[in-house]
Amino acid sequence: MESMDPLRHCIAFGPVAVYLALIGGVNLLRRPFVVSGARDLAALAIALSGLIVVGPVELFFPDHAAVKLGWVVWLILLGLYLSAIVFIVLSLRPRLVIYNVTTDRLRPVLGRLIEKLDKTARWAGDCVIMPDLGIQFYIDNSPAMRNMSLKSAGPNQDLLGWRKLESELLEEIKEIPSSRNPRGLSMLAASLIVAGWIVYVVLSSDVNLVQSLKELLRIS
Repeated sequence: MESMDPLRHCIAFGPVAVYLALIGGVNLLRRPFVVSGARDLAALAIALSGLIVVGPVELFFPDHAAVKLGWVVWLILLGLYLSAIVFIVLSLRPRLVIYNVTTDRLRPVLGRLIEKLDKTARWAGDCVIMPDLGIQFYIDNSPAMRNMSLKSAGPNQDLLGWRKLESELLEEIKEIPSSRNPRGLSMLAASLIVAGWIVYVVLSSDVNLVQSLKELLRIS
């Protein structure tokens, strides 16, 4: 693989900087934020896409195919990466991630919501079984990051039931008081450091970015 020129720095670390800024902004909200596990994983995959491009993809790049197809090979490779991510996302069990919330504030609201959606619901410690919705999940707490996850327990899950739970939870969490998560500032700081490093590398280099792009895409 070629050395890391300014263009490759931008491709590799640009998405990471954006992802850190996004997560930092979410943690600094004054309210909880709910996202499905699929979207959460998809965002992380996009953040890592630049590192994949300048890492494994360039390392195992099919040069013989590029001689005939040129830059079209990149579309094929990126399509394969996207297909792999979609396959992984669709194969994962349902999950909901709630950012910027603590257990003591979410549990009462979640308890009322579960009773509202399914009168036959049963609790077993941190595990919840909701027969009417066809779902069962357990609560996974991450105190260090101040977020929680509702992770499916068992393979038999009703996706419509999960969507119902997500939509209702989005409404219910509006009532939960929340303060800014200080860790959001560290993520924003990390994002600025990464972005600043990219700008420094670009400005301090005399490499022609257009020429680097042509070399990367195998455009003669």
